[in-house]
Amino acid sequence: MDSTRLTQQTSTTLPLRGELTHDAPAPRALWRGTFTGPLQWALEGPGWGILRPTVDFILLCAAVVVALGGVSATLHVSPVRAPLLALPPLAMLLFFLRGVYNTRLRALVLDGIVPVLSGVSVAAMAVATLGVLANGQLPNQTDWLHAWLFALLGVGIGRVFLAFAQRWARKRHLVGKSVVIMGAGVVGAQVARRLESHPEYGLVPIGFLDEDPRSVAEVGGRDVPVLGTIDDLDETVARTGVKHLIVAFSSVADARVSRLIQRCQELGVEVSVVPRMFDTINDRVGYDTVGGLPLLTFAAVDPDGLQFAVKHAFDRMLALVLLVLFSPIIVCAAIAVRLSSPGPAFFRQKRVGRDGKVFDFYKFRSMRVEQAPADGGEQHTSALDFLLGGDTAPGGVEGEDRRTAVGRFLRSTSLDELPQLFNVLRGDMSLVGPRPERPEFVELFRQDIIRYGDRHRVKSGITGWAQVHGLRGQTSLAERVEWDNYYIAHWSLGLDLKILALTLVALFRNAE
Repeated sequence: MDSTRLTQQTSTTLPLRGELTHDAPAPRALWRGTFTGPLQWALEGPGWGILRPTVDFILLCAAVVVALGGVSATLHVSPVRAPLLALPPLAMLLFFLRGVYNTRLRALVLDGIVPVLSGVSVAAMAVATLGVLANGQLPNQTDWLHAWLFALLGVGIGRVFLAFAQRWARKRHLVGKSVVIMGAGVVGAQVARRLESHPEYGLVPIGFLDEDPRSVAEVGGRDVPVLGTIDDLDETVARTGVKHLIVAFSSVADARVSRLIQRCQELGVEVSVVPRMFDTINDRVGYDTVGGLPLLTFAAVDPDGLQFAVKHAFDRMLALVLLVLFSPIIVCAAIAVRLSSPGPAFFRQKRVGRDGKVFDFYKFRSMRVEQAPADGGEQHTSALDFLLGGDTAPGGVEGEDRRTAVGRFLRSTSLDELPQLFNVLRGDMSLVGPRPERPEFVELFRQDIIRYGDRHRVKSGITGWAQVHGLRGQTSLAERVEWDNYYIAHWSLGLDLKILALTLVALFRNAE
């Protein structure tokens, strides 16, 4: 993380406690007051809660004005058309009731489609009802449809613009929130790494608090230092101006953690907690109480249930439609591959799918055939080489680059994946799911990667939650497994549709 780009930075660092020595990695420079300025206020601070509803209301009003024919026509609106003026306040009321403006670390534009669509649509129906009650007739159908359509387009475009503006500013560290992490162990270090590698969350880790302070290298937190123990909370807040605390796992007693959270609330510091058993929690968690004691009820996804049966039927129907639509491209690609170099048009390889079943996996051949005509010539590095190479998943170009010109184009556009629609049609794969792996890799990864085998509870997919978040090719295997298991735990038809939509966006980025 390049801390020189953060505002209000000083040239001094906080003194570290515990066993840090002169040989320990130097901590990053810390700053007081975190991020400041009008951009921070508007995109990350209190202004964000004002800016979003303000923009939505202005765009809703503009939609009604355009639907009515301009400012002059709006000012002299007839009684029959007047109910349309109620659309903006009604839609805003429904937005607030639907929680559209609730703060989230990273709100995807797709997450807001359903509440915005339902809010505007219900408001439009309420306007029609109001017209009947006030005038004994519906508003003009053309005006009503135009107002509804323009409102959807206006609010949608406005929200996309604001989301991209916030993301752009966060990735350039122009706005954000400084964060201290309580617990410098494995989970705390993992949180720090994720926040540093994903600046779009807007949280910038500046240090740890831990009862057993160690050097940065020992906790694996890159250049994030250990600032002291939890008893140093007040001093840390005073010296850094930190506004957010993340409680990770530590050896601190729960009673002390509770007091720490209460103290943060007194200091105006936001608190987020990484819960125990976080790998078993999904969005189906139910909340209840026994007296004053809270209880969380976990509901697991059933891959043999009715919803997955609907998913697999939908997969096959959509795969058939896509095969028909893309048949000219598939035929042209197959001919181009055959002409590019000697060998088959398709690359075939054994992969492991649901319940450990091995199936033949198809892609367009992108490399010159060399010493292995049976599988289409796509030679790969051994599984042992990847394990020795660290936390890197197999994929992409392994070993010598033997891609043809046609193969490079097919890979960069992801057109080489089209033959997997046949795998979906046969029932070996799904459109969305964890990517399948070779048997030899599966056996080794199952031993070395925690919960790697969970991916085989569901069918493998052409695209997946990990892939649309940039984990393609030779990227972190542990992160990929984490994203895939998140998908399985939180699966829904809505999530599949979201991933398919994000896949379309990802196609505009180079797949390599």
